[in-house]
Amino acid sequence: MALKDILPGKLGFGAAPLGNMFRAIPEDEALATVEAAWNDGIRYFDNAPFYGAGLAELRMGEALKGRPRDQYVISTKVGRVILDEIEDVSLRDNGEKGDVFANGRPNKVVSDYSYDATLKSIEDSLNRLQTDHIEIAFVHDLAQDFWGDLWLAKFEEARTGAFKALDRLRDEGVIKAWGLGVNKVEPIELLLDLQEPRPDAFLLAGRYTLLDHDRALQRVMPKVAELGLGIVVGGPYSSGALVGGPNFEYAPATSEILAKVAAIKALADRHGISMKAAGLQFSLANPAVAAVIPGASRPSRIAEDSAALAETIPAHFWRDLRDSGLISDAAPLPQ
Repeated sequence: MALKDILPGKLGFGAAPLGNMFRAIPEDEALATVEAAWNDGIRYFDNAPFYGAGLAELRMGEALKGRPRDQYVISTKVGRVILDEIEDVSLRDNGEKGDVFANGRPNKVVSDYSYDATLKSIEDSLNRLQTDHIEIAFVHDLAQDFWGDLWLAKFEEARTGAFKALDRLRDEGVIKAWGLGVNKVEPIELLLDLQEPRPDAFLLAGRYTLLDHDRALQRVMPKVAELGLGIVVGGPYSSGALVGGPNFEYAPATSEILAKVAAIKALADRHGISMKAAGLQFSLANPAVAAVIPGASRPSRIAEDSAALAETIPAHFWRDLRDSGLISDAAPLPQ
């Protein structure tokens, strides 16, 4: 099923902050943030077991409990299984994602892309989310640590395990669609080159934003559009760096990134537009992109995102960005 036929709108809710990403979020604040998203008309919610070792899914399940299930869409991810066993969170090896979920649950997180682990992961997510089906399942972080043959081994494990399990669950109606949920373009390129199995959609985090889009633009977007698939853009604010936060790619932003943010902001200020509007509308301008899912940890952020999507941006702002070399000449621009 085509992604555009599943998703209820262009703006979704990224649930990573609900897993206590970067900070411990009080339970009532987390639930109020989902409530604010619902009240603002958002009906697409993206999650993952990795977010706080199941914490984000538990919170979302509680927040959406009692809502008409046919009125909203959930995506979640496979590739990590959350155990009842407790571990020392400080000793976890999360690769490039470091300790971003240090304030999550202390349950042991096991990386596993096998067939049986995928079925268990979906079953566990259904329980945490308090639902009997999930619209979209993404295979999570296949190239989280991109070096050597490690990610290729993970991909092969997923090809013979997770992909086949998700094909089965799609046939059984437990999910409607599946694909990859990654922050590198290489796994998407590799899967698109395979004849079988065929994915329905992709979630690409941080790779089609104002701060980083060249490789995705050249290697992924055209083929996804050609095949009639779709992409959900995660992390449109680049871990917060685009909108004044200290982090980029789960770590403190470099001086180069901060300089690029400052240059974009100078143009945005000159034209009287917000950085959130620039970020969201840039990502959505590509015809391969079906939705954006900014994360939110406070209710007030939801209204900001909705306002940013509706904000009018003059065409000469985009031309100035392009003329300044801040965005690719090939990037589709909002109309």
